[in-house]
Amino acid sequence: MSAVSDIPQTKGWRLSPGATQALRCPACRCGLEFQDDEISCTGPSCGKVYPVVDGIPVLIDDVGSVFSLNDFTARRGTFYQSSETGARQSISRLLPSLGDNLKAKGNFLRFAGLLRRSTASPKVLVVGGSRVGPGLESILSDPQIDFVESDVALGQRTALICDAHGLPFDDETFDAVVAQVVLEHVVDPYACVEEMRRILKPGGLVYAETPFMEQVHAGRYDFTRFTRLGHRRLFRGFEEISSGIVGGPGMALAWSYRYFLLSFAESRRLRTLLSAFARLTAFWLKYFDPYLTSKAGALDAAAEFYFMGRKSDRLLADRELIRSYKGLMDQ
Repeated sequence: MSAVSDIPQTKGWRLSPGATQALRCPACRCGLEFQDDEISCTGPSCGKVYPVVDGIPVLIDDVGSVFSLNDFTARRGTFYQSSETGARQSISRLLPSLGDNLKAKGNFLRFAGLLRRSTASPKVLVVGGSRVGPGLESILSDPQIDFVESDVALGQRTALICDAHGLPFDDETFDAVVAQVVLEHVVDPYACVEEMRRILKPGGLVYAETPFMEQVHAGRYDFTRFTRLGHRRLFRGFEEISSGIVGGPGMALAWSYRYFLLSFAESRRLRTLLSAFARLTAFWLKYFDPYLTSKAGALDAAAEFYFMGRKSDRLLADRELIRSYKGLMDQ
């Protein structure tokens, strides 16, 4: 595999030199050559050229991606950008939320502890990192951890634009990968998880949160939901450290109620009013979740699950997967 040459040190990139050195062409995985405003593949049969936009490398193989390089050079909006502006955002911040993440902060503190015990200076890829996910802020400032925050959206935190179906890194580059509410938005979540596994070092960690009982929340870029067993099978190439509910049945019911009301709306103004009404009248349902998540039945009705695991050489067998069911539907 070709080496990376002329690693930029003073271009204002948000990527650390170590992460930059591990970059590879997303189309052929050969090495890269860096210029002021573009990156070129050094592969003799590839030769692709990728742009750098606002100091952010855009490493997407747009032959197989739903995104194109022009989306970013033209600075077209992506689905992570909020449609709310001005007064709507101010009002939204004042309204109660319909759900809370019950476990993320504690999970990330444990995650960071495991990382620090395994290596002195862990390197972590955040997939979908243009916004800080719940709980992640508790470890982002850890000086021991080198975070690479990637996304398919230009943003204040984005250090790298890449598609999770083809992560532009050398094999076994990272000590851990984080993907919060990302895998429902990719067309092939299994391919994305295999990419995560590829770039993880032996014994590397993964942390993911993915919805089950939640409605469409990213328009055209919203594809898949997972039961607890479905989520576990998605990570069958990982040994489980822990898993469970981060958004409970109360949150799922509140979201369903909100979307029921929104079904009646045919204008943006009415959708805004109905959404506000739903939040004012259904927010209290989330307060049942700390109690319900300890119940077996909640596993069949939760809004969202998490999985924390360690890269393994063994694939979880489907018969073993089925035996791990813990809900109430068999009773």
